[in-house]
Amino acid sequence: MEVSVLNIKGQDTGRKVSLNDAIYAIEPNDHAIYLDVKLIMANQRQGTAKSKERSEIAGSTRKLGRQKGGGGARRGDIKSPVLVGGGRVFGPQPRDYGFKLNKKQRILARKSALAYKAQEQAILVVEDFTLEAPKTKSFVEILNNLKISDKKALFVLPGTDKVVYLSSRNIERVKVMAASALNTYRVLDADVMVVSESSLPVIESNLNK
Repeated sequence: MEVSVLNIKGQDTGRKVSLNDAIYAIEPNDHAIYLDVKLIMANQRQGTAKSKERSEIAGSTRKLGRQKGGGGARRGDIKSPVLVGGGRVFGPQPRDYGFKLNKKQRILARKSALAYKAQEQAILVVEDFTLEAPKTKSFVEILNNLKISDKKALFVLPGTDKVVYLSSRNIERVKVMAASALNTYRVLDADVMVVSESSLPVIESNLNK
């Protein structure tokens, strides 16, 4: 699969790059995508919700009423769950929501997400670029030149570029990330991917291990 290389002015450079069919032309696996996105979202959960159980409530342990004959539910001390202010039964406890997902499945999920983007012709390859200074205005010009200012865009760079990141962070619908940190959720969340030329071999090396 060949894609034309553009510059940041939106002009065709006359060159083409070949996208690896082992990544961008596979049959997408929806279940692998589901599992990987579920794992990413689960890992973002804090898991710090906590309620007090009966043993953690402050109060006397004196039994308030007799066991039978009162006409209501049986209860012991003031910390009983059947009373207002008592301990909670089976309440939330701090936990880790993550789960194990095999490395091959995570790689398959990322390949499947990229394959969907390739099918939708939503991958733009641009020449490697950088900006002289952090300016949102300069980044907006790039979006306008590429005609994607009205879309949710993901810019993939070969490495961390602080100037480009700072120029883009005030734009709500734009994300910038290094190719080594690319994940299934970010790929699917974007309407269009703008991939710098040097990012392609980094993506291939990460997904063809």
